[in-house]
Amino acid sequence: MTALGLRRALLPLVLFALPRATRAQQVADTTYRPAIAAPAFAARSGPLVLLDEAHVNFHTVSGRYLPFVKLLERDGFVVRPNRAPFSRATLDSARVLVVANALAKVNDNNWRLPNPSAFTDAEIAAVREWVRGGGSLLLVADHMPFGGAAEKLAMEFGVVFGNGFAADSALNTGAMRFRRSDNSLPAHPVFRGRSAAERVDSVTTFTGQAFRLTLGGEPLIVLGKGTTLLLPVVAWQFSDSTPRIRADGMLQGAALEFGNGRVVMLGEAAMLSAQVAGPQRSPMGMNHPAAGQNAQFALNLMRWLVRLY
Repeated sequence: MTALGLRRALLPLVLFALPRATRAQQVADTTYRPAIAAPAFAARSGPLVLLDEAHVNFHTVSGRYLPFVKLLERDGFVVRPNRAPFSRATLDSARVLVVANALAKVNDNNWRLPNPSAFTDAEIAAVREWVRGGGSLLLVADHMPFGGAAEKLAMEFGVVFGNGFAADSALNTGAMRFRRSDNSLPAHPVFRGRSAAERVDSVTTFTGQAFRLTLGGEPLIVLGKGTTLLLPVVAWQFSDSTPRIRADGMLQGAALEFGNGRVVMLGEAAMLSAQVAGPQRSPMGMNHPAAGQNAQFALNLMRWLVRLY
């Protein structure tokens, strides 16, 4: 199916983002330090993870993804920022590439349509071939405008991002909890881990977008009955006339094999962070009271990407 056909299959989608004043209120929770009973690797001896910082990324090594980076480092991974365009030269030394909420420069502090790709065609081809050859990609693209910015890269792996805002059956955006017990977390090694102690039974996300698989892959996080994808023109600006589509069965997480490599797609970014937001410094991410297993989920999916199981 062509890219145009994939877009038509999902219906016209839109892109958004928070203004700078609101973004400044989201900061890393530097006090968050969950226990890791059995690290996967000896300290500083694990696979190299590159966290992208070359594409106006909302989440960076020393910024809002610092708690994620520190979690991986305590599991033995080596994490470094990537500040160069994607190419064979920049990717070949890494085992995992993490791209979290990239943007095109035109959308920096301008979270409204249009939302062009954050990546050049040459960069997209480089990532595709690197994964085909055995690399692993964690692509995280949140609510609009981030879904739009990552759309072309996701399509290379048969994933169609919905560049909107996921809302529950009452059209509320915010925390949504997914459970193995209701199959919104389908069976997958990411949830089994290496032992019973690493089993994940629930994951909480914080708004995000929704997407579909078109070329195979396994769902990880499935939106439930009555959910909706809101499609505003400007981020967070909703009204009764805001376009929307039903999101029942759409995804906020998926895992797939691609050539000799592996890919995890996530439609929400805060689930892997630990932040405090707003004047009340409300927890958002792995530090949220309803997200007690999100940190184990983060460890499990990274371990799956490097083929520990």
